[in-house]
Amino acid sequence: MKRVGAHVSIAGGVENAPLNAQKIGAKAFAMFTRNQRQWHSAPLTAASIEAFRRNCDEAGFLPEHILPHDSYLINLGAPEADKLEKSRKAFVTEMQRAEALGLTMLNFHPGSHLNLTDEDACLKTIAESVNRSLDATAGVTAVIENTAGQGSNLGWRFEHLARIIELAEDKSRVGVCLDTCHLFASGYDLRTPEAFDATLGEFDRVVGLLYLRGMHLNDAKQKLGSKVDRHECLGKGMIGIDAFAHIMRHPALEEIPLILETPNAEGWAEEIAMLYGFTNE
Repeated sequence: MKRVGAHVSIAGGVENAPLNAQKIGAKAFAMFTRNQRQWHSAPLTAASIEAFRRNCDEAGFLPEHILPHDSYLINLGAPEADKLEKSRKAFVTEMQRAEALGLTMLNFHPGSHLNLTDEDACLKTIAESVNRSLDATAGVTAVIENTAGQGSNLGWRFEHLARIIELAEDKSRVGVCLDTCHLFASGYDLRTPEAFDATLGEFDRVVGLLYLRGMHLNDAKQKLGSKVDRHECLGKGMIGIDAFAHIMRHPALEEIPLILETPNAEGWAEEIAMLYGFTNE
């Protein structure tokens, strides 16, 4: 079964995320576990944790179909020692929050060298950050999201993702989330079934399909290889609807969260219904 959902709001508490996902016909969802614009947040309460787990059970969401995202403030490849330590502490906290909620994954952007060090040094720093977070937690997989290639951000080439995984000490607890807009912006074509299969084949060759834990489904406002991260609603951008129809029929993409981050939240229910219209589910 395909598990399509969206990155839903946690307004009023994390326990509302599964309810918000259920309202739009989702079979998976993503969320932040706290206010992602702040470095510090109040700890999750026992009541909130219990309500989150209960709402997930009642709505039929299993942990493997939920892909929480860390704060965008975190830079696990930061070249400055103080900023790196701050990011590492925040990431461990986010991993612990996911663990407390009974979740099995945390999605994150790899990091940026800020033009203060070279790519491989930054990738080593990111991997060490991941290793520290895995040592401090149990049961949660760190899921690396590919990036669009803007600025000094790493993760826009499959080789970057493979290098982080190579340096991970516990490879059973690292994975990858592929964002379609980021793929397209960084130069990987998806517009036809043949192009999509070639890109997925390259990912399998360089990284390995066994590491694929989820996808973000977004069309792209800018052209192939633009390195500009601008999401568009499905079928209204430069990728086109054929790619998303192909994703829904692709046998390698079963039972992983396929998460909408398209710009019109009011249209998510319609987009989810459209995607399921491409299958017999």
